[in-house]
Amino acid sequence: MKITKQEVMHVAALARLNIDESAVEVFADQLGGILEYMEALNRLDTSGVLPTSHVLDLCNVFREDTPAKNLEAEKALANAPCAEDGQFIVPKVIE
Repeated sequence: MKITKQEVMHVAALARLNIDESAVEVFADQLGGILEYMEALNRLDTSGVLPTSHVLDLCNVFREDTPAKNLEAEKALANAPCAEDGQFIVPKVIE
C-alpha cells in the first residue's frame, strides 16, 4: 500500500511530531512497507486459531494462605524510631 507524503505529514501533525521534509519520503516508504506486511498477515487463514490474550498459560505464583504464628508486638516495635503503648508513632499527614 502506497502512503503519500501528505498522509505522512498528517499523521505527524496528529502525533505533534516535527518531521524534516527530507525524512518524509523515507517515512512514507517505511509506513508503506509496514502496511503491506499487515495486508499479508490479513490474508492468512486463522479460522482454526483460538483467540488468546497471552502466549503462555497463566498460573498463580502466590503461596498457599496458611495460618502462621504472628510476630510479637515487642519484636515488631523493637527497631521503630518512635513507639508508644504498643503502636508506631508517625508524623501527622492529614490536617
